[in-house]
Amino acid sequence: MTPETRDHDVVVFGATGFVGALTAEHLAEHAPAGTRVALAGRSREKVERVRDRLPERARAWPVLVADTSDASSLAAMAGSARVVVSTVGPYLRHGLPVVEACARAGTHYADLTGEVPFVRDAIDRCDHLARATGARLVHGCGYDSVPSDLAVLTLHRQVTADDAGSLGHVLTVARARGGVSGGTIASMRGLVELAASDPSARRLLGDPFSLSPDREAEPVTRQPSDSPGPGRLSDGRWHAPFPMASVNSRIVRRSNALQDWAYGRHLRYGEVSGTGHGPRGAARAVAVTAGLALAAGAFAFPPTRALLDRVLPSPGQGPDEQSRTSGWFRMDVRAVTTTGRRYHAVAAGPGDPGYAATAVMLGQSALALAHDGDRLPDRMGSLTPATALGAVLVDRLRAAGHTYDAAERPCPPQ
Repeated sequence: MTPETRDHDVVVFGATGFVGALTAEHLAEHAPAGTRVALAGRSREKVERVRDRLPERARAWPVLVADTSDASSLAAMAGSARVVVSTVGPYLRHGLPVVEACARAGTHYADLTGEVPFVRDAIDRCDHLARATGARLVHGCGYDSVPSDLAVLTLHRQVTADDAGSLGHVLTVARARGGVSGGTIASMRGLVELAASDPSARRLLGDPFSLSPDREAEPVTRQPSDSPGPGRLSDGRWHAPFPMASVNSRIVRRSNALQDWAYGRHLRYGEVSGTGHGPRGAARAVAVTAGLALAAGAFAFPPTRALLDRVLPSPGQGPDEQSRTSGWFRMDVRAVTTTGRRYHAVAAGPGDPGYAATAVMLGQSALALAHDGDRLPDRMGSLTPATALGAVLVDRLRAAGHTYDAAERPCPPQ
């Protein structure tokens, strides 16, 4: 695929959605001069209204009409682009036709999904085809799961450079300030409903290696729970379950396997939410744990689900500009290598993690796919941020104001 054979470098599909519009805004402000961007969605009029609110340079961007229920429109969109960025969710409901269209057309693809069953389906249906056509299909290019995936990659590269063995026990402690959108809620609801009704989905969600490219080749290694109860770290901080641990941990393990288990054959990777020290930290840990359990139960029970639908944000709604600007995220990654050496990595950035920061991650992923092909890892197919974009995306995000750092440092035991 060469630039001359496609009309557009990047197509943002779902530009009328909350994150889609933010990603388009990021591209309008930060894409290199000459980058050919188009916006796509079901309604030309709605997409044009989004375009009219973007910075001046975006006013001439083409608008494409595409619908996930119309295969011909998806084929035309994918065939016109070098890269398609899809923010059309929930991905379990709308995502696969877009991935399949890109795989057939040899078009690179990026999304921000946190839906493990969708990623598994996309791998099974599209990986082989994408390898044949030369497409990189990159899932999890937002807060799910770029910080986790790239932090562990950065850690691995430093450990390797120091000849310190391989990664053994790795624990990420996540902290953030941010809001929630209707699209995120719709995805969470879809996962809960699927798990409640489908035993095979429950097994998939319970398997720590469910996204592995070769499940039978995975080592028999007990992995940390995705839903630990309230507890304390060795430095005295309290922790609770991290809502995105279930997808982030599986993306990290897939990255490890796609690189021939370069991080370590017996990597144990887990994530928790840090809630602070002392009684307040303990109270937050209990509240977060209880709240997540109650939310899952409420979405699984039809009467309470109907009530939540009335009060929670709808798709297309999300945090206001002040909330997006004042948000932030930080992930502290503690690691012990197979030689007993201790490392600490940090992934951090400004802006509401699920929206402002995600728009940066997704936008820079798209630009890396469009412009940095000769510097990207030589892999095609169904990939992760670390295995498709690697150090190139790390450098891009650092330039955008995010932090990715790893070093051997004294840190408490896990």
